[in-house]
Amino acid sequence: MNIQPNTGLVQARELLKQGNPDAARTLLEDTLSRDLQNPELIFTVKCATYWSQRLPRILGLPTAFERAESLVSQWKQFSDFIDKTPCYEQSVYAVKFGVFNLALENYQQLFNESNKAQKAEVFRKTGLCYKKLGDFDTALRFLKDANTFLPEHAPILAEMADCYALCGEEKIAKVLFREAFYIDAQKIDIDFLESELITRLISRVEENDYKEEVLKEWIPVYGVLYGVLSIKRELRAFEVGKLKQAVFSLENELKESGSNQDILIPRLINHYFWLVDYYVNSNDDDRARTSINEILLKIKLLNPKIHEMYII
Repeated sequence: MNIQPNTGLVQARELLKQGNPDAARTLLEDTLSRDLQNPELIFTVKCATYWSQRLPRILGLPTAFERAESLVSQWKQFSDFIDKTPCYEQSVYAVKFGVFNLALENYQQLFNESNKAQKAEVFRKTGLCYKKLGDFDTALRFLKDANTFLPEHAPILAEMADCYALCGEEKIAKVLFREAFYIDAQKIDIDFLESELITRLISRVEENDYKEEVLKEWIPVYGVLYGVLSIKRELRAFEVGKLKQAVFSLENELKESGSNQDILIPRLINHYFWLVDYYVNSNDDDRARTSINEILLKIKLLNPKIHEMYII
């Protein structure tokens, strides 16, 4: 073959979009032989090689769910791989298009799943795939369906929030992000969140050098302190009861020897923030003021720096 570099790149990207990295690699290697110093060609060859070495094993897995899950999981590893080198967005997009369309083909085979929790997970991952492909409206449709099958599930709410933020609906996004991190921060896969609203917050919190599981617990705390997660909703009576019980349980757990304080302290502080918001909106001003002062003292004892930032 005698293909010009630009033509070879265009053709290879089309092959990557079709989920055929092996053919893309063959084409690119031939093209590269005539332009050995082209950094964009070199990068795209690396991308094609990465997936041509892994895709046959993934597509050989026995079930559609395993294949889809492996494709999504492998994308995270691929993202780490390309982070170590200068990227070329057109090539990355071509790979992304191919990978997530393959994942969608497999998730779509599972739409008749009868178990509600499993169906919710399939719909959540389908929504995630559409989000990665830039189809936010379709992504939200599947995520809302997932939320119907499994309400108040942190990973679903976080993905919904991300989609709303990407659509410019930041008010709804802030409510849902705050809700998701309150329900269960550990279950949220922050590597797949991509709206500027949340990624900028995560980047700021990362400056404190927290490990990932600890980082997740601090995200909603700093989200409040930085005014990012500033939209709050009124709690229903039974939710207030559950919140107070959760605070009581966390306080007792924190007192136990060997407790994971790195996780529990930010989680408890976030719960305190929710409780303060409830009392701020309470009609019983005197009692609410007393309760707020008690909570503020508890926050100060846990972390004076956070207390100072919170009361300013």
